[in-house]
Amino acid sequence: MSGATGTADFFYCEALRLGYVARSAFKLIQIQKHHKIITPGAAVLDLGCAPGAWLQVACQNLGPLEKGGVVIGVDVKKVKVPSAHCDSRVRTVCANVMALMKQQARAMSPQERGFSVILSDMCPVVSGITTKDEAISCELGMRALSLAVGKIKVRESADYSETMEKFQSCTDPDPDEDGVLRHGGNLVIKFLENGDVPGT
Repeated sequence: MSGATGTADFFYCEALRLGYVARSAFKLIQIQKHHKIITPGAAVLDLGCAPGAWLQVACQNLGPLEKGGVVIGVDVKKVKVPSAHCDSRVRTVCANVMALMKQQARAMSPQERGFSVILSDMCPVVSGITTKDEAISCELGMRALSLAVGKIKVRESADYSETMEKFQSCTDPDPDEDGVLRHGGNLVIKFLENGDVPGT
């Protein structure tokens, strides 16, 4: 096979061979390889964790059990922790991220100190209507950003700042709360690519 389908099939087969529940594991493996965002003993929050591939990769990078650390997966669907590549430091919570309060998210972290890494691979159910799918993807991504850093401060024009505030107020149930990402922590958010914007 050749082309995009062949590549997709290759990663699908590799995921099966290596015990990952989805080929999306390779996205996080590549990010980790280049940026080392997850360190031994990290506290990781995985938003939109189904089916669990990023839980697996995150756990693999926590180091040995004695290093500690935790991986908390949140998804609107109930997600079973994959048996391969995960240990007792991984658990999942069934919750809607769009309605999740920052205080609730912080309570999931060790000593309620927040998370050193927040991952968001959240994706809308693709409708095939590009503008709609991109808008929902943006909304999910902005929710992850707001959950991580709290109220977004914008230094752009007043119009842009006002637009951001309106957007955040309709996507964030508690916009005045501080975020749950620890100072100096790492945040990864996936957005659906806009076909109208040239690649970089």
